[in-house]
Amino acid sequence: MNPYPGEIWLADLGLVAKTRPVLVISRYDPDPPLSLIIYIPLTTKYKESFYEVTLPKLNFLNQDSYVNVQGIGSIEKIRLIRKLSKFPENVMTEIKNTITFVLDL
Repeated sequence: MNPYPGEIWLADLGLVAKTRPVLVISRYDPDPPLSLIIYIPLTTKYKESFYEVTLPKLNFLNQDSYVNVQGIGSIEKIRLIRKLSKFPENVMTEIKNTITFVLDL
């Protein structure tokens, strides 16, 4: 399994057996040196900061949702449970701009 950037997956983040949706932000690599993906978790908590991006309405979530770029992490691909959706390019552009801001790139 090689997820693509912009895809949303349900993942086991190991937080007391909690699963949550995550946005894959690592580049597609069919033969990576490690079996890891870099992700940003989706959340329903909004703190009104420049570190967050408001998401469009998603059919698999029943609440308004956001990505908090400060939550960037990595997990093994095996912890991805199933693909839920994919963001349109305009949403990914906004998220990439926020990543650039947060990491001061």
